[in-house]
Amino acid sequence: MNINQASDSIDTRLRTGQPWNDIHSEALESMSSPRGAQRGMGSILSNASQVFILTDENVAPFWLPEVAHWLHCDSAIDIVIKAGEQHKNLQTVQRIWKVLMKHHADRNALLINLGGGVVTDLGGFAASTYKRGIKFINVPTTLLAMVDAAIGGKTGIDFGGAKNQIGTFADAEEVLINPDFLKTLPTRELLSGLSETIKYGFIADSKLLQADLENYEQYILPAGEIKREIVAQDPYETGIRKILNFGHTYGHAFESHCLAMDCPLLHGEAVALGMAAALWLSVKQFGLNKNTLLDFEKQLSLLLSEAEIAFSESDADSVLSYLVHDKKSKGDQPRFVLLKAIGEPVWDVEVEPSLVREALDYVITKVQKR
Repeated sequence: MNINQASDSIDTRLRTGQPWNDIHSEALESMSSPRGAQRGMGSILSNASQVFILTDENVAPFWLPEVAHWLHCDSAIDIVIKAGEQHKNLQTVQRIWKVLMKHHADRNALLINLGGGVVTDLGGFAASTYKRGIKFINVPTTLLAMVDAAIGGKTGIDFGGAKNQIGTFADAEEVLINPDFLKTLPTRELLSGLSETIKYGFIADSKLLQADLENYEQYILPAGEIKREIVAQDPYETGIRKILNFGHTYGHAFESHCLAMDCPLLHGEAVALGMAAALWLSVKQFGLNKNTLLDFEKQLSLLLSEAEIAFSESDADSVLSYLVHDKKSKGDQPRFVLLKAIGEPVWDVEVEPSLVREALDYVITKVQKR
């Protein structure tokens, strides 16, 4: 797939309003504490009336003081929230708003979101709605956030038991990437990020299908660039940006179901399950080479190796019920991103309900046989 239909990268950066990565290859090569970010951050920080750093209780002990020092904002006001998807809700956003109001934050305040996808999604939403919008910066600390969640201008929270039902389109001023943050991640979190990295392999560049626990760092920038260029072409997801949801229709349904059952999956784990279902449908709907599905079955075992999943046939109806809440659905009819071939995604695909159920049964059977 050619995602370079937009003009050169400088124009793309200007159009999206999101430079994505101010550290770029320098930090990737050094693997030391972040450096160089001050080049792009100086004016943003100096123009802020106040600086707030939002993070969660898992990240704070490892990185909060160091990042505050690195960005020369040791006097920033910290907001530490509980970790986990179950806290990506309106109650947590209200807490953030209350802290901002308590400290009389005005429209020139700056919020730095330091954490994984939950923090960048939720923090971006809180910032984009407080006083009709204050500036925010994303500093992703997980692989998944670095290659996906922190990039692209989508913010949001879960609502009514369904994923990302409330949100805004709002660009971060900067998205600062450094793989050093990943040194403190458990293997399960790295595997979750690998799922999103591999997703880009299916929709755009087959090289990313080679990503694994040994080489994932070399794919961080390529994955992020793919997303940034797609978003530049379609910021509000009216067309080609929908391909970024490959695996996410089923994935969000799996994630919502497991959260409701108090056995939450990481986002990337749910997306891995969703990609398996989407590949199965692609074989049936578009004649995708079955070897693509069979090869991914081998990867799926690795991607889910740290997850605690115990599906039964009785779970299928619950998972299906969440499909109607997917943002790409029209009425009660879900729409899918499927593949004609690797690098040839098709979006807004309608699928017969019987096949939707068969794909789900296929995934549940694969999980049961792990």
